[in-house]
Amino acid sequence: MSVQKESNAIIHYGDPAVTGGVSVFDKEFDQQFYYEGSDLGLTYQTQESAFRLWAPTASEAYVLLYEDWKAPDARRIAMTRDVKGTWLLKVREDLQGKFYTYQVLIGDQWNEAVDPYATAVGVNGDRACILDMTTTDPERWTADKPPLDSPVDAVIYELHVRDYTIHPDSGVSHKGKFTGLAESGTRGPGGIRTGLDHIVELGVTHVELLPIYDYATESVDETRLHEPQYNWGYDPKNYNAPEGSYATDPYVPEVRIRELKQLVQTLHDQGLRVIMDVVYNHVYDGYLINFTKLVPGYYLRYKKDGTFSNGSGCGNDTATERPMMRKFIVESVLHWVKEYRIDGFRFDLMGLMDVETMNEIRTRLDEIDPSILTIGEGWVMDTELAEERRANQRQAALMPRIAHFNDGFRDAVKGDIFHFDYKGFVSGGIGYQGKVKQGIVGGIPYAEEIRAFASEPVQCVNYVECHDNHTLWDKIMLSTDGENDAVRRDMHRLSSAMILTSQGIPFLHAGQEYYRSKNGVENSYNSSDEVNRLDWGMASEHQDGVSYIQRLVKLRKNHPAFRLRDSASIRRHLRFEDSPENTVAFTLRDHAGGGAEKHIYVLYYAARKESSLKLPELGEWKILLGEELIKRLNSDSLVVEGIGAVVLAC
Repeated sequence: MSVQKESNAIIHYGDPAVTGGVSVFDKEFDQQFYYEGSDLGLTYQTQESAFRLWAPTASEAYVLLYEDWKAPDARRIAMTRDVKGTWLLKVREDLQGKFYTYQVLIGDQWNEAVDPYATAVGVNGDRACILDMTTTDPERWTADKPPLDSPVDAVIYELHVRDYTIHPDSGVSHKGKFTGLAESGTRGPGGIRTGLDHIVELGVTHVELLPIYDYATESVDETRLHEPQYNWGYDPKNYNAPEGSYATDPYVPEVRIRELKQLVQTLHDQGLRVIMDVVYNHVYDGYLINFTKLVPGYYLRYKKDGTFSNGSGCGNDTATERPMMRKFIVESVLHWVKEYRIDGFRFDLMGLMDVETMNEIRTRLDEIDPSILTIGEGWVMDTELAEERRANQRQAALMPRIAHFNDGFRDAVKGDIFHFDYKGFVSGGIGYQGKVKQGIVGGIPYAEEIRAFASEPVQCVNYVECHDNHTLWDKIMLSTDGENDAVRRDMHRLSSAMILTSQGIPFLHAGQEYYRSKNGVENSYNSSDEVNRLDWGMASEHQDGVSYIQRLVKLRKNHPAFRLRDSASIRRHLRFEDSPENTVAFTLRDHAGGGAEKHIYVLYYAARKESSLKLPELGEWKILLGEELIKRLNSDSLVVEGIGAVVLAC
């Protein structure tokens, strides 16, 4: 028996005799025990339930059957060792509604764990539930979804299920729940539309949900929902089952499943696609997670000294490069597509995952629906994996049609997120024009000095705000001491305009439309509802901001020049124009994207003082956006003053 000691925890890797002397850490282990079958986990039928568990290092394995989620005693049934390190049990009776776990003997240590492939779980996810998933479909459950011709046609709107409706003035009945987000006809202060209707009113195409899989009890205890609890959910427990705290009844496993499906159906019916935020790069606890209990040493990365790799900063990194972990991740993604009809995935800390896994996900999704989006955080991070194998921005060329968040553009627009007082382009910072231009072209190799990580615009997600770090408003507040709020709102609107008129995939954070603040809290992952919630009173007060985002989204949709499909088209049609310091100007020429207007001129103006700019003499220019900045407009010149964006067309 081999053991690892770290933080007073002990992991037993089992008796080497069980695997013929092959260590769980050896490459030969994968060659000997990789299981290709598609039946891991539970296969339920009324007349029989089949359980297949992958646990090569176990010397014994059992299924423990429980009557309910809290029953103290279990019916213990032995599994039979089968092919490629799997164990098999068939119970020829109807087990619908029963709960189960696996029990394995690793060396001389007994471990009990939830099936990693479990698709239904009880309260707090401590036991899997045996359930006929077809009974969880809502009354209306169609395969129809809103059309999407290209990823660059998307306008993504990120939100947290609880945040969005929990405010006392949201007008929503089932606050903080899947069902609450699916409610229509809700109104807030001043009679404004709230919740779902507000999203529809904005005109966005995709709703991105922060983690909705079952996450750790230590973050939110589903048996104590009457008490104040909050977490974003980036601590996975059961990857293939929904989180119970978002259900109207977390004690009944099918409720959370049906209500999430109903939410997806409702969003589809409203013309909105659904992106799921997934966290396959780490687990909530490397020792307590089901993976480690069943096959210790396999699913996580380790340093040479035997401690966990921790590029995630969450205590561990998953070994996505190992074939059975890759298989699990791919099949998990496909489960959410097939069972819940999810339309896209945002991969948390994707730079810790490996290129091959991400490409296999993309390939398998293409077999189902090529319009399913794959975006992720391709940050360059340290982990126990060869640098060239990490799925980060440096390897973007190896991962076509997988998009990375453009942090360079974000920091150029609003200032470095890690230096709170640093100004960005919109707040008068100097020297950002080059980085801004890299964002405008969608990160592609436009010219020798204008290039980022992308090969094509579909690989670039442009944003200035997300759930992480300070909101845009709070960042502007921290970096503009002495300014008045009216000027700050100008800076804020300019930031949003830069995202929605640039090439690539635009991304908005819920509340960005009304200058959302988290009271200066930078990392609100476990802060209170008061910090995180959408403040519908603020939304009512700042309908000017809401209207501006609506106008920008409509502008983008109406003008395909802002949504060019490939890098060649961007290089052919987009031309940067001369403009003074603290400004960037460009044209989209010759019916770019097949648009009705022959030419479009865009100016990002943060110079404040009055300036006269020379316009390309291409025709009679008309104003599409930014009339509040324009003092005078002629066919060959433009005089502007203030802070904001101007869009002209001829």
